Amino acid sequence: MKLATLGALAIIDSRERTPWRFEHLPAERGTLATGDYSLRGLEALIAIERKTLGDLVACCGRERERFVAELHRLRAYRFRAVVVEATLAEIERGDWPGKLTPAHVLGSIASWQARYCPFVFAGDADAAARWAERYMYQAARAIYERYAAARAVVATAGGVV
Repeated sequence: MKLATLGALAIIDSRERTPWRFEHLPAERGTLATGDYSLRGLEALIAIERKTLGDLVACCGRERERFVAELHRLRAYRFRAVVVEATLAEIERGDWPGKLTPAHVLGSIASWQARYCPFVFAGDADAAARWAERYMYQAARAIYERYAAARAVVATAGGVV
């Protein structure tokens, strides 16, 4: 991965209590308007929201209104995802306290994916961090390629336009 050699720096939201550790990407704390992770300089384009299984279940119940508002904000980002530190099989088992059923949680997730953004079921925190690091790298590449193409158009126009 070339992110670190290119000077890329992950931004971890200051409210994140136990941040992921990235293998190839240095990170620093900062304040993000939306999401928990982004890349320095690309904060307006990349937003990753992290959820443990307990967090996700709470977002389907008592925290629903707050989380839906977060999803509304995420929709404005070109590169966005909710990364869950659990598997679909764990959600289907429904091993959490409270009255929310797996069907309720899965239905909420399906609805949110259709309306707002992808959800990635990474399994655990380490796998989630690896996925997020790869995603931010690919997002940065896509942004770079798009702007490289735009620079080429401007360069070939030679100030004629």
